Amino acid sequence: MKTKIIPISDPNAVSTALEFLRAGELIAFPTDTVYGVGTFAFNGKAAQHIYTVKKRSPDKAIPILLGDISQIPLVAVNLPESALKLAEAFWPGALTLAVPKHPDIPEEVSSLETVGIRIPDHDFTRALLNAAGPMAVTSANISGKDSPVDAGDVYAQLKGNLPLILDGGRTAGNLSSTVIDCTKDEIIILRKGPISLEEIRRILEN
Repeated sequence: MKTKIIPISDPNAVSTALEFLRAGELIAFPTDTVYGVGTFAFNGKAAQHIYTVKKRSPDKAIPILLGDISQIPLVAVNLPESALKLAEAFWPGALTLAVPKHPDIPEEVSSLETVGIRIPDHDFTRALLNAAGPMAVTSANISGKDSPVDAGDVYAQLKGNLPLILDGGRTAGNLSSTVIDCTKDEIIILRKGPISLEEIRRILEN
């Protein structure tokens, strides 16, 4: 498979991405943290391909990126008050919230009772997500290798395994998002990232 790279400044970048997504393909693109690889959140077959391309363990759920808070009811149910409070404080931004998943989310995206959701702080990415709808997205790297911060990094690791990389230059951040579990009485950090536990606790205590 030949991997095409186009800049996000191309006026046809979003429409081209949608063509590949509608064909069941994977695409890679920048976020505010690192580059991600993804597909429509409700396309289980395409989501399964993410595991193959990344050599990712099948027991790891794939997070879902949203373009707007109005998309939450499509992918999650019964949001805890803590999740809503943190979303209001940190979105768009580098915080992924593990919340009860909507029954329409395919098992290939998450075999758990929860799913990770976030809104990225990146104008182009939100435009893509608002056009495409919720997307299952994870870092565009081979599992265990460094997360990519530019299109060249993505190409070096995944060339030939996906048809399209949207090039937005180097990402503003270089760490994957902080991930917290909002389904317990006490929030739990599942992955450390740019937003600290102290910042999270400060919001929840106010």
